[in-house]
Amino acid sequence: MENRAGRTDACHNGEVPPRFLKLSDVQEILNISSQQAYALVHSGDLRAIQVGGRGQWRVDEAELENYIARQYALAEEQLREREGH
Repeated sequence: MENRAGRTDACHNGEVPPRFLKLSDVQEILNISSQQAYALVHSGDLRAIQVGGRGQWRVDEAELENYIARQYALAEEQLREREGH
């Protein structure tokens, strides 16, 4: 069984799936550009950490799911506001 990032779950291949996603993974999952993924992190909209000597950004899968849930809630709110006008 694959998770949202397209990786196979640990129970099926004997490996532990990574907890953290690269920005390129976020880009692919959200179908956005690399600049948009970077902007989400730098704006604080998507929480991330920097790891390693070169400061590579990583996003916890749970943080990405939280971001997606917030975006759905925001979209629903915007639709309700439009319907009310």
